[in-house]
Amino acid sequence: MARTEATTAPDADALRRRVADLLAAHDPATADPAVFLQARFDAGLAWVHYPEGLGGLDAPRTLQAVVDAELEAAGAPDNDPRRIGIGLGMAAPTILRYGSDEQKRRFLRPLWLGEEVWCQLFSEPGAGSDLAALATRAVRDGDDWVIEGQKVWTSSAHLARWAILIARTDPDVPKHRGITYFLCDMTDPGVEVRPLRQITGEAEFNEVFLSGVRIPDTHRLGDIGDGWRVAQTTLMNERVAIGGGRVPREGGLIGLPAAKWRERPELRTHDLHQRLLGLWVEAEAARLAGERLRQQLAAGQPGPEGSAMKLAFARLNQEISALEVELLGEEGLLYDDWTMRRPEMVDFAGRDAGYRYLRAKGNSIEGGTSEVLLNIVAERVLGLPPEPRTDKDLPWKELAR
Repeated sequence: MARTEATTAPDADALRRRVADLLAAHDPATADPAVFLQARFDAGLAWVHYPEGLGGLDAPRTLQAVVDAELEAAGAPDNDPRRIGIGLGMAAPTILRYGSDEQKRRFLRPLWLGEEVWCQLFSEPGAGSDLAALATRAVRDGDDWVIEGQKVWTSSAHLARWAILIARTDPDVPKHRGITYFLCDMTDPGVEVRPLRQITGEAEFNEVFLSGVRIPDTHRLGDIGDGWRVAQTTLMNERVAIGGGRVPREGGLIGLPAAKWRERPELRTHDLHQRLLGLWVEAEAARLAGERLRQQLAAGQPGPEGSAMKLAFARLNQEISALEVELLGEEGLLYDDWTMRRPEMVDFAGRDAGYRYLRAKGNSIEGGTSEVLLNIVAERVLGLPPEPRTDKDLPWKELAR
């Protein structure tokens, strides 16, 4: 789409005019949703802070809310962001920062349109919390890299077309240095995805086996051996995506027990009332902190503060879901949905209290364990002395496993 605005970044009024032009050309009431989304991307209204030609207009990140509000009011279709959350929240910002021009053109458009689902191949059975100890190998073979290894706890691997992958390319250097970052084709015949059944009964996560998977060097992201630095961009964005999403007052899990409290006076006790009030205040404080974090993000890349948001998100979800089960009494103990399902996304709001209680246990593991995030906050936010790390300078091949 030809550029129609001035060379300076558009302001809120300019963006509203662009939205009006989009709606005039593609009436949401009659337009095919896929065609509408393509037109939105080409108009630079997908993510306005991205460069022109890549779904954006080089506008301030904060102005995305203006576009979203206008389109929502018009009843425009969205790109089902929960289904493609890993692509939007983790793969896209990493590709934008470290990808070549060709990689950005190839991957960002179908990613945002939801035509290609992404997953994250980071964690391993022997290197979960200590991600830098990963053992999956990538060996150069001409213009390709041959991958051998296993990944675990991979959300959406059974749906994904592409994956962000880190693998060890040099075992002779310390663990943080010999890692390289790749974009992996999940349809490669060497990729095997197996379901992991969870405490909820469903299989939302997977383990992934990589046997002779060939990745062209053109699908490497960043320099050889610089994968740890590239991965930090992914991880910081992941923690913001998990713990820093925009929600209205009394949004998220806290709204569910609060609604039950108002609707069912027979459930009320003084003790539960005090706990509900305390959690409501904490949830509201976390919501406002998330708004402040998003304002900081508008000025640059995510920092370690996102780890604190993810920490609060995990703890609050677990305490709120436990309170809801208690509030419901005997009803809260019922859970009969043990079907072995392969969901496209986590559905906290659309399930019962028992599901929420069980599923929230994973919040303190996924996206970085709470123990690791506590260290990040202590060292990189508060400036406290780091924990002793005796293996930091040892070659990876000499580490005890």
